[in-house]
Amino acid sequence: MPNTPAQQISFASLVQRFFTEYLVTQRALSPCTIASYRDAMMLFLGFTHKYLGKAPTELNLADIEPELILAFLNHLEQDRHNSVRSRNLRLAALRAFLHYASRRDVSSLHIIERALGIPMKRFEQPMLDFLSREEMLAILGQPGETWTSQRDHLLLTMLYNTGARVSEIIGVQVGDVVLEGTACVHLHGKGRKQRSTPLWKSTVQIIRIWLRRNPMLGTGSALLPNRCGQAMTRFNVTQRLNIAVNRAARIDSSLSKRKISPHTIRHTTAMSLLQSGVAFSVIALWLGHESTTTTHRYVEANLEMKQKALERLDEPSIEMNRYRPQNDELMQFLQTL
Repeated sequence: MPNTPAQQISFASLVQRFFTEYLVTQRALSPCTIASYRDAMMLFLGFTHKYLGKAPTELNLADIEPELILAFLNHLEQDRHNSVRSRNLRLAALRAFLHYASRRDVSSLHIIERALGIPMKRFEQPMLDFLSREEMLAILGQPGETWTSQRDHLLLTMLYNTGARVSEIIGVQVGDVVLEGTACVHLHGKGRKQRSTPLWKSTVQIIRIWLRRNPMLGTGSALLPNRCGQAMTRFNVTQRLNIAVNRAARIDSSLSKRKISPHTIRHTTAMSLLQSGVAFSVIALWLGHESTTTTHRYVEANLEMKQKALERLDEPSIEMNRYRPQNDELMQFLQTL
């Protein structure tokens, strides 16, 4: 049976092939990336159904005009209150699909090219927020006697020790932890990238105590399980961190005014490494950054390092001339506007 001509492939078939053949088989992208692309497509199709009155199976590539995509992006920001970063991620997913579709439906190439012309939206990079050593120690506190307290203490200690992302830390299994010899933990990062991060002796001791208390945890078990024995969720981690921050705020009142997330601890680890004189390249490897450009953001946020650099410079001894206004008629006119 002859193959279906490229220009006759339905929109629904293109979407299915994009996910099953292209993303999974050809690109072999990570499940998290595929899930992000899937969410973007579902949001877009749901919006299109309301905007055009067409069911997803009735759509054609010709329907995907720039006006439709712009309306969808405005919907994300205004109605769903998504950040510009989230808006750009959804657009990137749609672009990837359109690039794929353009190679399989040549008849719609001119329409796709117009849609691909929609630019990413620029946004201000917020300053990185991080904790001082004293603030971090206050949040860590001391482990209590309960199972939950000891689990939370290990969770926060490992976040601080490794600088891991939440997805990485909740994905750690007992078999990923090496306690003999050079102690380390194997982290499974973004894009299926793996790295090993060394552990402090104190962290190793906490892990040993935890494993002795939980002998039922096998090699394939989550090191940090919930009460049901399953891996913790992002929400679980955020919730337990908030409890620790509220407890620490009784000691350090400044913490009560801070919005602290698990990613704040990641920034804190990076900043501690930077202030200790660790090279950018090592910090990038530690955190799993693809480029040291990302790591340079920590220098931007470190006011103390900037102050020390400024102290090495001699202040210029410049005598400032007194400002005298000009009497030029054109300048006077402009000043009155």
